[in-house]
Amino acid sequence: MSIETLVRQGRDRVHSGLAAVDSARLRQMRSETLRSCFARFDEASYRMEYVARIHGKEFVNDAAARSINATWYTLENTEGGIIWIATGGNNHVDYSPLRSVALRKVRMLLCVGDDNRHLHESFKGIIPNIVDADSIGTAVHKACYSNLDKCKVIYSPATEGFLTTEQSGEVFRHEVNEL
Repeated sequence: MSIETLVRQGRDRVHSGLAAVDSARLRQMRSETLRSCFARFDEASYRMEYVARIHGKEFVNDAAARSINATWYTLENTEGGIIWIATGGNNHVDYSPLRSVALRKVRMLLCVGDDNRHLHESFKGIIPNIVDADSIGTAVHKACYSNLDKCKVIYSPATEGFLTTEQSGEVFRHEVNEL
């Protein structure tokens, strides 16, 4: 089946079909294999996790999204305006798959890191507000007190950063709760 056929069927039908395939494959697995698969779900607490609503903005912890595809999925499946917090510093990442979803949904990009030139270059003319932040805490503060109303603030790094998933997820959660 071609990707065009899948697209014409719509996202809900594709997701249902993929769930049916997963279900069939799960029935074929032995219980030992299932246990090892479910043992890896500990990162779920850092995947599209609601943290708090502050000043009309909903904060979402997506620290486990350390690839372009994972971040695309998060941005694509988020409704409304987005303030996106991403990790900079990796100049070898191709952000082009994120450009169309960013154009439609992202109102501000907060770039965490020392060298964010690649993020700026990749989204110049796509995202209206691109701002540097030296830390996750600074990014959370800038997002919270920005003049953008009714946005979702999503921490979705898109690349491997200077912290592990657990470390950055906990830092984000802590900084939001300190507001």
